[in-house]
Amino acid sequence: MKIYISADIEGVTGVTHWDETIKSKADHKEFAHQMTLEVKAACEGANNAGADEIWINDAHDSGRNIDHNLLPKNTRLIRGWSGHVFSMVQELDESFDAVLFIGYHSAGGTNTNPLAHSMHTGIDYIKLNGEYVTEFLIHAYIANYLKVPVVFVSGDFGLCDSIKKINSNIITIPVKEGIGDSTINIHPELALDLIKSGVEDSLKKNLYLCNIYLPEEFVLEIKYNEHHTAFRKSFYPNAKQIEPKIVRFETKDYMEVLRAIEFLL
Repeated sequence: MKIYISADIEGVTGVTHWDETIKSKADHKEFAHQMTLEVKAACEGANNAGADEIWINDAHDSGRNIDHNLLPKNTRLIRGWSGHVFSMVQELDESFDAVLFIGYHSAGGTNTNPLAHSMHTGIDYIKLNGEYVTEFLIHAYIANYLKVPVVFVSGDFGLCDSIKKINSNIITIPVKEGIGDSTINIHPELALDLIKSGVEDSLKKNLYLCNIYLPEEFVLEIKYNEHHTAFRKSFYPNAKQIEPKIVRFETKDYMEVLRAIEFLL
């Protein structure tokens, strides 16, 4: 069994302030360590379920947060950013049996994580087909496009609640809850236990019950913080500035959505 893990940090237990997410800040080291441990727990759960090979994408900020020395020997770690439109699931392809998301978070435009955002902190929100879209869903749709099931997610309560509405068969482990500019967090060691057992359980059931189906067409909407940014981005092919700070892009091809996100952000 070949498993893919995409890991972020804003949905890791304890992470509350931007300084805890930025490599150059003193607070980062402690929480990057917890991010590593949560990924390690996911790997241990996958190995208990029979994984032969695990690929991990360090998909936060610099892409240089996870300590590979602490992970099992059957792992490969993707560090940094290639620039591929698959972004946080770079190198994912049809050869994988399942995808796991660790440390993911709520969407920009929502209020269930003080660090809520979608792909870029310099915009207000991204909507897809009228709904605030999470980084989870953007990348889960890629997995679906490749016919690889997404079976497990850990992160904040708001994200996990939204996933249950998409497909209740996906196992979710909420390790924190955002209240205003604060977070309520479960104990770090409990988070590791729950992630390990949750991943193991998710990989022992019928993986394809977790499929997420792609819509037949897509309406992408991005709200920028500045109107002049929206004007400049509106010159992307088939994009339209529909309000002073909002650009819309429509297509029936999800790969075109990914290309638009890459160049419109």
